[in-house]
Amino acid sequence: MDIRTWLTEPLRGPSTLVRKGDPGNPMAISANTPRQNHLLAALPADEWDRLRMHMELRPMPLGHVLYESGSTMRHVYFPTTSIVSLLYVMEDGSSAEIAIVGNEGIVGISLFMGGETTPSRAIVQSAGYAYRVPGNLLKEEFFRAGPLQRLLLRYTQALITQMAQTAVCNRHHSVEQQLCRWLLMSIDRLPSDELTMTQELIANMLGVRREGVTESAGKLQKLGLISYNRGHIVVLDRPALEAHACECYAVVKQEFDRLLPDLDNRKSISAA
Repeated sequence: MDIRTWLTEPLRGPSTLVRKGDPGNPMAISANTPRQNHLLAALPADEWDRLRMHMELRPMPLGHVLYESGSTMRHVYFPTTSIVSLLYVMEDGSSAEIAIVGNEGIVGISLFMGGETTPSRAIVQSAGYAYRVPGNLLKEEFFRAGPLQRLLLRYTQALITQMAQTAVCNRHHSVEQQLCRWLLMSIDRLPSDELTMTQELIANMLGVRREGVTESAGKLQKLGLISYNRGHIVVLDRPALEAHACECYAVVKQEFDRLLPDLDNRKSISAA
């Protein structure tokens, strides 16, 4: 199944389970606040006040496309409980993930960087919620050249590092190492150490054969690092999983920590 077939098929099986952060859970909406997004949580009071009235909570169902390659962006998205994959899709329908964005960041950097469009596709990898902000409003705030601009520029640099490291990882490291990196980066952006994702979809994200993901996931399960059953993945031993991964995960995490130290103190900011 290529990425286009996946998007047009109805959701079923594990992907339709109602989870704490998923659309369809009646408790999910009331549990969501903009401050769950680390960038929004780091905003000073004045910039927060200017943006908050224009934020719209949006459900992010699995497989939902936020924008296609070459399309003009009208909004940016701040995920809270969802994860969005940035994919490059080839003419034959094959794809590979170039970056993921979760509660640490923003989807739509091309809009405030001046490009307005991007050659990648943004698709929801893990269902949940995000806050949507009109692009023109965010650009106005960005060009005030205040704290928001500095925060978004540092985030963009960190995202570029993630993209570059992903390219290196896909070229030089084994499928097993890539899977470890992908799992760690995914659970970093979720409220728990578990996610719902079939091996076929993981293979589409990594741009590898499904058989390679099946074999690698089986090895990790035998080692006691993860539990995998019908698309439900639970990380059982995070330190061991980190030790089993290549250096790419640590490089990206260290760069995010270096460029966005303010986010470490996000919990000290009271929820609105």
